[in-house]
Amino acid sequence: MYFQIYQDAARQWRWRLRAGNHQIIAHGEGYYNKSDCLRAIGLVQSTDHNTPVYEV
Repeated sequence: MYFQIYQDAARQWRWRLRAGNHQIIAHGEGYYNKSDCLRAIGLVQSTDHNTPVYEV
């Protein structure tokens, strides 16, 4: 599993969690600040701190 962060067409930061086969298994709401998006990922990661985060 791994996280991706990206900016949508409205320039909001979003995250998605992808499985090993690259299928999206979870996603989050839009955030105006990248740091808020990363903080949200941290809350999800609290169960598994080894999941990498990639910016696309």
